[in-house]
Amino acid sequence: MINIQKFLKSVPFAWEGIITLFKSENNAKIHLLAVVVVVISGFLIGFSEAEWLAIILTMSGVLALEAVNTAIEALVDLASPAFHPLAKKAKDVAAGAVLLFVFGALVVAGIILWNHFSYIISSIL
Repeated sequence: MINIQKFLKSVPFAWEGIITLFKSENNAKIHLLAVVVVVISGFLIGFSEAEWLAIILTMSGVLALEAVNTAIEALVDLASPAFHPLAKKAKDVAAGAVLLFVFGALVVAGIILWNHFSYIISSIL
């Protein structure tokens, strides 16, 4: 059975995690800035519904993966405060996962923006 009260009690903790992420993590701030730029660009350019869906899924994926990476790094630091090759490996692979998703996000953004800019350029010429 689903316990709605338990869920509602957990929501403030999740918000606290999101706030902590953006207050403490430089890369999360960079990703958030990119989200703001993309959203403003999307409104100015006039993204289609399908483009918005792709962009929203991509942006939320990057932000969610950055949060998971941050959680993994915190746990590794707690478990292994001194340098350990496996701790380094865990942190590097988690950060690499974010980077892979960012590369995919850049491809999605590039395809969407190319379609809009090529249309604008062809209509000018």
